[in-house]
Amino acid sequence: MVKTIALLFLSNIFMTYAWYGHLKDQQIPLWKAIVVSWFIAFLEYCLMVPANRIGYNSGMNGFQLKITQKVITLVVFTFFAVLYLKEPFQSKYLISFLFILGAVYFAFKK
Repeated sequence: MVKTIALLFLSNIFMTYAWYGHLKDQQIPLWKAIVVSWFIAFLEYCLMVPANRIGYNSGMNGFQLKITQKVITLVVFTFFAVLYLKEPFQSKYLISFLFILGAVYFAFKK
């Protein structure tokens, strides 16, 4: 499971940048942002697909993989939004994340 989580973290770093990295530089034409993002997303797929395969073969089911991926996405995006986009982190986001962690608990509960 550690290898799966590590690959999911790396893949989400690429995907977050592919989806949101262009927001700081609005001078880039949209078509160029799409093409560059697509190439970055390719790297994400090269990590995400093996992560899901390894996780599934290690006993995680599809629901658990997706929920784990969403939590990792939120963690990665939080750092990206605060550090790169310079957006403030508000307490309402923390409360929202706690509810999502509740979903993780129930998804993995035996």
